[in-house]
Amino acid sequence: MAAHLFAATALFGAIPAFAADEPERIIVIENHRFSPEVVEVPTGVRIKLVIDNRDPTPEEFESLELRREKIVPGKSKATIYVGPLKAGEYKFFGEFNEATAQGKLVAK
Repeated sequence: MAAHLFAATALFGAIPAFAADEPERIIVIENHRFSPEVVEVPTGVRIKLVIDNRDPTPEEFESLELRREKIVPGKSKATIYVGPLKAGEYKFFGEFNEATAQGKLVAK
């Protein structure tokens, strides 16, 4: 029993260390546009994307290539994890304002 408790403590204790090592990128939604529109990320690691919607209306962060979609209410933030990614470009868009809300991750 003690060995199981030790193993569980070791496992769960390691999780925050991994989270702290994940690269984080902030993408702002303002005036129905993503900023920056091009976000460079490293290859081969999990990435934490923080979507900061500064508009008063909701937006949906969507990427077919990343297989992610998340509605971000107005004046709020959402966190999306992606990767590890291979080198390349991964487009994303705002489904509610697709004509203006466009961007891409560039993994190098």
